[in-house]
Amino acid sequence: MRNSNRNVNNEGTFTSNQDMSLYYKRIRCKALCHKYNTLSPNMVGARLEILKRILGKTKSIFLIEQPFMCDYGFNIKIGENFYANHNLIILDEAEVTFGDNVLVGPNCSFYTPSHPFDFKLRKKGLESSKPISVGDNVWFCGNVTVLPGVSIGENSVIGAGSVVCRDIPSNVLAFGNPCKVIKELNS
Repeated sequence: MRNSNRNVNNEGTFTSNQDMSLYYKRIRCKALCHKYNTLSPNMVGARLEILKRILGKTKSIFLIEQPFMCDYGFNIKIGENFYANHNLIILDEAEVTFGDNVLVGPNCSFYTPSHPFDFKLRKKGLESSKPISVGDNVWFCGNVTVLPGVSIGENSVIGAGSVVCRDIPSNVLAFGNPCKVIKELNS
């Protein structure tokens, strides 16, 4: 977790809504996402240059289809040959790391932040975040949501419409709400 960019209290939570430096970082990122999303799809070179300004780490071959939104961008790391279809949303208050050869279907979301269940704490603007980690060769079918703190092992497939709220091992087909392992895949 990148606490250096947050106002952290003793409970490991932070106040992102009242922290002006975080606000300006989000505005910068959202302005770049807006610029990216309004470019013509045939302007591939310009699109890739903007993505390199948004994302924390990229390799040489990758593509994220428009539209794409994220909160900070600098917490997102993508591997070689990364591809994401339309409507990717990454709330990257903590690191979101993708391995090589990852495919992300349309309308997928990756959420690292969480808010307290106690409304008194929520009213104070407190939230916490946990990183998301995705191994090599993972395929996310359409409409998948990955929640804070989840790790997904290499070579796995996450079926359409899944809500992933716990770790998924390598070499499996998993789907459902909540997402669970359905069967092992031959590697």
